[in-house]
Amino acid sequence: MDGFITCMTQAIGKTPLLRLDRLKAHLGYEGEIYAKLEQLNPTSSKKDRIALGMIEIAEQKGLLKPGQPVLEMTSGNTGTAVAMVCSAKGHPFICVISKGNSVERVKMIKALGGQIVLVEQAPGAEMGKVSGEDMRYVEKVAERLVKETGAFYFNQFQNNDNSASHEPAALEMWVQSMGQIQAFADFIGTGGTFMGYARALKRLNPAIRAYAVEPHGLAYYKGEIIPGTSHTIQGGGYAKDMVIVDKAYMDGFLTVSCEESAEMCKNLAKIEGVFAGLSSGANVAAAVKALNGAERGNHFGVVVNDCGLKYMSTDLFCL
Repeated sequence: MDGFITCMTQAIGKTPLLRLDRLKAHLGYEGEIYAKLEQLNPTSSKKDRIALGMIEIAEQKGLLKPGQPVLEMTSGNTGTAVAMVCSAKGHPFICVISKGNSVERVKMIKALGGQIVLVEQAPGAEMGKVSGEDMRYVEKVAERLVKETGAFYFNQFQNNDNSASHEPAALEMWVQSMGQIQAFADFIGTGGTFMGYARALKRLNPAIRAYAVEPHGLAYYKGEIIPGTSHTIQGGGYAKDMVIVDKAYMDGFLTVSCEESAEMCKNLAKIEGVFAGLSSGANVAAAVKALNGAERGNHFGVVVNDCGLKYMSTDLFCL
């Protein structure tokens, strides 16, 4: 980028695409993995895309007035992203978040000027494991506070502007790979990233296959739920229907365990120098499985969702 910028929001997007050659040499899979480095956005996650996109669309539609507060329920990355965009645009931000999420995210949101509302986890829940039931607790508090504060409800889980905000990143991936992407996989959180990439890539080439990535034992879309299962892959795997997801875009399903996700995070850091979080590890682990199976020899696109710095209070990088 030439010259200076006048607002941090101008630094969002145009992230690099890394071909994981060193990982391929280490693991020996057949094919290529192209990793979209979305952790290089200003708040170190792909959620900067939707924070800017959804807020600007709401402003354009007149749904968000100048100076009006913004409120969102989040697992953390969206909270930090929206806090940054709200700070840059002059909107107060209220973030409703489960106590089960890592403390780094809470600290970042506060540092960026956001107000934090911490919600207790469901009975029997574990720290670091945010379940669908935990998120239902958060949702109830968020809906109550929207009425009490008059805030604009960002509502990433039900707003289709979420997926639309990821489509430019998918177009970037396509151009950066020189049109070589044949398959794509993403860990299902809100489903916005999966839908944005799947829709945009299939528009460019209808033959591209899109895979939903889910935790082992909590594969809702695949139809494989093991009662009593929990997982540590923050930001998704809620084992329920996501409003903005259209299953018609899913060409297949890939499941990963917490251990596989964590191990891939460590491989990415040590082998590729990519310092990433658990859902990113899940994406790459899923792509490796596919390239060792039905997608052998093909070109696979994945997203590196966020940065490993957001997990230093967990045991992920206790090497």
